[in-house]
Amino acid sequence: MKGMVIDDSPLGEIPARVNKIIVQGLNKTKDEFVKKKLANIFQAENVAEMLVLCQAAKIDLRRLDIFRSVQVNIDTAKNVDGDDKYNVVFDVKEKRWFGGGVHATFGGDNNATMVGSLQMPNTFGRAENVRLEYNKSLKGDHGGVFRFSKPLNGNPDVRFSSSVYKMNLEYPWSGFKETCRGLNMDFTFPSNLGDHCLRWEGVWRDLRALNRTTSFTVREQAGHSLKSSIKHQLTRDERDSPILPSQGSLFKMEQEFAGLGGNVEFFKHDMELQLNKKLILDTVVQLSLLGGIMKNPNPNTEIRINDRFFLGGPLTLRGFNAKGVGPHSEGNALGGDTYWAAGLHLYTPLPFRPGKGGFGDFFRTHFFINAGNVYNIQTDKSFLENIKGLSEEFRLAYGAGIVLMMGNVARLELNYVVPLRAQSGDSVNPGLQFGIGVTFM
Repeated sequence: MKGMVIDDSPLGEIPARVNKIIVQGLNKTKDEFVKKKLANIFQAENVAEMLVLCQAAKIDLRRLDIFRSVQVNIDTAKNVDGDDKYNVVFDVKEKRWFGGGVHATFGGDNNATMVGSLQMPNTFGRAENVRLEYNKSLKGDHGGVFRFSKPLNGNPDVRFSSSVYKMNLEYPWSGFKETCRGLNMDFTFPSNLGDHCLRWEGVWRDLRALNRTTSFTVREQAGHSLKSSIKHQLTRDERDSPILPSQGSLFKMEQEFAGLGGNVEFFKHDMELQLNKKLILDTVVQLSLLGGIMKNPNPNTEIRINDRFFLGGPLTLRGFNAKGVGPHSEGNALGGDTYWAAGLHLYTPLPFRPGKGGFGDFFRTHFFINAGNVYNIQTDKSFLENIKGLSEEFRLAYGAGIVLMMGNVARLELNYVVPLRAQSGDSVNPGLQFGIGVTFM
């Protein structure tokens, strides 16, 4: 902040009245939109308040993601009576009206996806964003998404967005492929409990056998389905890193109700909890807990395979192949309507700390034990019998390996895993197992 001269008095004791606010560099952005973001600066009564309000406004403008840079200058202007007033000047540089690029993302099934995008930031001058994406994954998934998003009342934390998409997806572990054409609308907002996302989605799905080896049980579910659902997600993430945290916790809870039209009906509830604690010598212990349950309100129809829970693979239950835990038919994973999983992890620096302060800080040794189960609730059994089956028929594995953190993009794991407990039909993967992704249990 340039041009401001003050005496030795504490800033909170120096009176301040903002004479005017000048915003330089606006082209596409609407004037009234920016005025709302800066109006409260006029409420400052002293220099300390003025500095705090100017800094808060600067951060708020940057979080709208429509400016390449935001700078604030404060100048004094003498009154006739000798009192000091201040002129606040915001110098902004807007982002280009059109942009694009290519980047990689990593999904929960050990799969990398290349994403090409074109976008128009600040489309109509009030921080809207129109984006067109095309996705292509290594395992063959591909499709396009047209997305529109807008902050409500200029608040970057409260946002409405809507997408129209078509995706062609393959599920080799279950022997089917699927074409999805859909529309969704999201409303995201914060609260004292965490960040909320309320979504409505309507999707037309066409499920087909992937190849000739697809089991008859999966083929029976082939065909078209129309799902209309409303979903609520609450996320409270207090970790110091989403990729390889050393402290903090994550709590995530999701509920979905399908049946607002269409021919798909279910209630679904899913939860995740992660706790991280830093110990001596840069050692971190982590506890992860996951669980979910779903129910079809119509007892005469079965929950479809593309809506069920799956478990297994290097990102969830290590020691098993992708979605390899739970009911199978001729090698195809069928999933279940309830599941649980737990993992206890110990992360330590590399032995003897090679590359400390440099590349060595991106590596960790990894010791773990994980367990879990995927289960179908039996309606002809009592509640206690179902709980007993869910808890007693669990899978268990332990192992050790090396973790590489790739910045804030993803992480790699190379582990040697020993499965201790498995059930008939499971797809077990003992020995070396490689994983790449963002979210690991």
